Amino acid sequence: MRTIAEINEKISQNRAVVWTAEELKTRVSEIGVAKATKQVDIITTGTFEPMESSGAIINLGHTDPPIKIRRCWLDGVPAYAGFGAVDLFLGASCPIESVDGEEVKERGGGHVIEDLIAGKSIQVKAVGQVTDCYPRATFETSITRDTINQFYLFNPRNLYQNFIVGVNGGDRPLYTYLGVLQPRLGNAVYSNPGALSPLMNDPDLQLVGIGTKIFLGGGIGYVSWEGTQHFPLQKRLDNHTPIGPSATLALIGDAKQMDPKWVRGCYLKNYGPSLMLGVGVPLPVLNESVVEYCAVKDQDLVAPIVDFSIPRRVRPTFGLVTYAQLKSGKISIEGKSVRVASLASLFLSRQVAQELKEWIITRKFTLTEPVASIPMERSFLPQDRWTEF
Repeated sequence: MRTIAEINEKISQNRAVVWTAEELKTRVSEIGVAKATKQVDIITTGTFEPMESSGAIINLGHTDPPIKIRRCWLDGVPAYAGFGAVDLFLGASCPIESVDGEEVKERGGGHVIEDLIAGKSIQVKAVGQVTDCYPRATFETSITRDTINQFYLFNPRNLYQNFIVGVNGGDRPLYTYLGVLQPRLGNAVYSNPGALSPLMNDPDLQLVGIGTKIFLGGGIGYVSWEGTQHFPLQKRLDNHTPIGPSATLALIGDAKQMDPKWVRGCYLKNYGPSLMLGVGVPLPVLNESVVEYCAVKDQDLVAPIVDFSIPRRVRPTFGLVTYAQLKSGKISIEGKSVRVASLASLFLSRQVAQELKEWIITRKFTLTEPVASIPMERSFLPQDRWTEF
């Protein structure tokens, strides 16, 4: 029915009709898929959730005399320096290093990234490999986002299409990437906004591909590749949505243009630092099937309940639960009522979709054609070869 070029023309003429995913679902329930398709041009989706497989590329600029950095710390957090002389990669989940056995602060790469985006000053300590062209051995300074060259997020794995629900059937608390799981099924935690989630509304990745422009951390970003652990062959329901972790995306964007409201360092007790990140994806309404897929509701989406008390790669499950049940605040596991919490912020996920909508309406954001599709035939390979030490 439409092309992206035609939709962009409507944006430029201030004629594009934009609905958030929630608005679309409401309208479909009122007027049906066919009528909704005729009315809307773009559907905005959003999420704000932990995305620990994120990080930042930073170029410090050359010193005088020059240094070839091989070890570096930003506010005490190690940054990888194994490529260019003054190029660094700061991982969001890298913890601050302890000094002389002192207690490690609840701080890591995600917090440093947030502070740089906010314009705060960060301390740099570097050790170099002395060569004829790089004679300097050490370097200390302070930096801000305005005193460095490139500073961009390059995230190997964001936007899980679906995820799991964590519980603990054991007899002691467990400290996990989902937070604290209380013993004897004392609580359940999930980390996906369900029907708000970008890839739940494009289950076959027909609209999102390499080169798709997105809302990333309050700035402009792009889909750069499939994400690590991309597993589109996950089992799916009749509505094509997966029953567990499935597709993922790698994302990139200029951190100097981002907003710390949407990029926040966080710390999970006894697990480590991570990064809360806001990501919004616009879905162009090219045909009726786009609206049909986007009409999916929380009662139509499921996730597996996984028992973390079994320390194995493949853990036992207590079956599947719908996102409608999760969002009710309680689920039933083997006849027991279990309280539920979400690590993803549903409130901020809605705000991401709304802000992206405003960008499009005010002509600050147009759509892009993907230059290539995301592969949908990737299998998930474990490492079963191991050696005892």
